[in-house]
Amino acid sequence: MRTKIFAALLGAGILAVGCVKTVNDRHTGAVPWVNDKFEGKYERTVPQVYDASVYVVKTMGTISRESVLSPGSNEVKTIEGKINDRKVWVRVEPVDAKVTSVIVQVRTSAGGSDKPLTHEIEKNIAIKLAE
Repeated sequence: MRTKIFAALLGAGILAVGCVKTVNDRHTGAVPWVNDKFEGKYERTVPQVYDASVYVVKTMGTISRESVLSPGSNEVKTIEGKINDRKVWVRVEPVDAKVTSVIVQVRTSAGGSDKPLTHEIEKNIAIKLAE
Protein backbone atom coordinates (compact mmCIF):
# COMPACT_ATOMS: atom_id res chain seq x y z
CA MET A 1 0.00 0.00 0.00
CA ARG A 2 2.81 2.43 0.88
CA THR A 3 4.55 1.60 -2.37
CA LYS A 4 1.46 2.47 -4.39
CA ILE A 5 1.02 5.79 -2.58
CA PHE A 6 4.69 6.61 -3.05
CA ALA A 7 4.49 5.72 -6.75
CA ALA A 8 1.40 7.89 -7.18
CA LEU A 9 3.08 10.86 -5.48
CA LEU A 10 6.22 10.38 -7.54
CA GLY A 11 4.17 10.27 -10.74
CA ALA A 12 2.32 13.45 -9.78
CA GLY A 13 5.62 15.19 -9.06
CA ILE A 14 7.03 14.21 -12.43
CA LEU A 15 3.93 15.46 -14.21
CA ALA A 16 4.13 18.79 -12.36
CA VAL A 17 7.56 19.51 -13.87
CA GLY A 18 7.52 20.18 -17.58
CA CYS A 19 8.96 22.35 -20.30
CA VAL A 20 8.76 26.13 -20.18
CA LYS A 21 9.38 28.51 -23.08
CA THR A 22 12.12 31.04 -22.39
CA VAL A 23 12.26 34.62 -23.64
CA ASN A 24 14.88 33.64 -26.24
CA ASP A 25 12.38 31.26 -27.90
CA ARG A 26 13.97 28.09 -26.50
CA HIS A 27 12.67 25.65 -23.90
CA THR A 28 13.95 24.58 -20.49
CA GLY A 29 12.80 22.06 -17.92
CA ALA A 30 10.96 23.87 -15.16
CA VAL A 31 7.79 24.11 -13.14
CA PRO A 32 5.08 25.53 -15.40
CA TRP A 33 2.42 28.04 -14.30
CA VAL A 34 4.95 30.08 -12.32
CA ASN A 35 5.46 33.76 -13.07
CA ASP A 36 9.18 34.18 -13.68
CA LYS A 37 9.38 37.27 -15.93
CA PHE A 38 9.62 40.98 -15.33
CA GLU A 39 9.37 43.61 -18.06
CA GLY A 40 10.58 47.18 -18.24
CA LYS A 41 10.11 49.73 -21.02
CA TYR A 42 12.53 52.58 -21.64
CA GLU A 43 12.78 55.55 -23.98
CA ARG A 44 16.11 54.36 -25.33
CA THR A 45 17.33 52.63 -28.47
CA VAL A 46 17.73 48.86 -28.70
CA PRO A 47 21.57 49.06 -28.74
CA GLN A 48 21.60 51.23 -25.59
CA VAL A 49 19.31 48.87 -23.66
CA TYR A 50 21.14 45.80 -24.96
CA ASP A 51 24.55 47.21 -23.93
CA ALA A 52 23.19 47.99 -20.45
CA SER A 53 21.76 44.46 -20.20
CA VAL A 54 25.05 42.86 -21.23
CA TYR A 55 26.91 44.99 -18.68
CA VAL A 56 24.53 44.04 -15.85
CA VAL A 57 24.58 40.31 -16.58
CA LYS A 58 28.40 40.33 -16.91
CA THR A 59 28.90 42.19 -13.63
CA MET A 60 26.42 40.01 -11.72
CA GLY A 61 27.36 36.66 -13.30
CA THR A 62 28.40 35.15 -16.63
CA ILE A 63 27.01 35.21 -20.15
CA SER A 64 26.79 31.89 -21.98
CA ARG A 65 24.98 32.97 -25.16
CA GLU A 66 24.10 36.15 -27.03
CA SER A 67 21.86 36.00 -30.08
CA VAL A 68 19.79 38.04 -32.51
CA LEU A 69 16.41 36.43 -33.15
CA SER A 70 15.11 38.67 -35.92
CA PRO A 71 17.72 40.87 -37.58
CA GLY A 72 16.62 44.01 -39.37
CA SER A 73 14.63 47.05 -38.34
CA ASN A 74 12.75 45.19 -35.58
CA GLU A 75 15.69 43.20 -34.29
CA VAL A 76 15.24 41.19 -31.11
CA LYS A 77 18.41 40.57 -29.11
CA THR A 78 18.73 38.02 -26.31
CA ILE A 79 21.23 37.16 -23.61
CA GLU A 80 21.47 33.87 -21.75
CA GLY A 81 23.62 33.42 -18.67
CA LYS A 82 23.96 32.42 -15.03
CA ILE A 83 23.78 34.56 -11.91
CA ASN A 84 24.01 32.99 -8.43
CA ASP A 85 23.48 29.49 -9.90
CA ARG A 86 20.27 30.71 -11.54
CA LYS A 87 19.55 30.55 -15.26
CA VAL A 88 18.94 34.04 -16.62
CA TRP A 89 17.44 35.13 -19.94
CA VAL A 90 17.12 38.73 -21.12
CA ARG A 91 15.18 39.80 -24.23
CA VAL A 92 15.55 43.30 -25.71
CA GLU A 93 13.14 44.38 -28.45
CA PRO A 94 11.70 47.61 -29.82
CA VAL A 95 8.14 48.55 -28.91
CA ASP A 96 8.07 51.54 -31.27
CA ALA A 97 10.57 54.05 -32.67
CA LYS A 98 11.36 55.55 -29.24
CA VAL A 99 10.57 52.83 -26.69
CA THR A 100 12.46 49.59 -26.07
CA SER A 101 11.25 46.67 -23.97
CA VAL A 102 13.50 44.47 -21.83
CA ILE A 103 12.12 41.22 -20.42
CA VAL A 104 14.11 39.40 -17.72
CA GLN A 105 13.41 35.75 -16.87
CA VAL A 106 15.11 33.80 -14.06
CA ARG A 107 14.80 30.13 -13.08
CA THR A 108 16.42 28.13 -10.30
CA SER A 109 18.22 24.86 -10.95
CA ALA A 110 15.11 23.04 -9.67
CA GLY A 111 12.90 24.91 -12.15
CA GLY A 112 11.28 27.40 -9.80
CA SER A 113 11.27 31.16 -10.18
CA ASP A 114 13.42 33.71 -8.35
CA LYS A 115 11.35 36.91 -8.43
CA PRO A 116 13.69 39.01 -6.25
CA LEU A 117 16.65 38.31 -8.55
CA THR A 118 14.51 38.93 -11.63
CA HIS A 119 13.48 42.33 -10.30
CA GLU A 120 17.03 43.16 -9.20
CA ILE A 121 18.43 42.48 -12.67
CA GLU A 122 15.76 44.62 -14.34
CA LYS A 123 16.31 47.39 -11.80
CA ASN A 124 20.08 47.32 -12.37
CA ILE A 125 19.48 47.65 -16.12
CA ALA A 126 17.35 50.74 -15.44
CA ILE A 127 20.08 52.19 -13.20
CA LYS A 128 22.72 51.57 -15.86
CA LEU A 129 20.55 53.33 -18.45
CA ALA A 130 20.15 56.35 -16.12
CA GLU A 131 23.92 56.84 -15.81
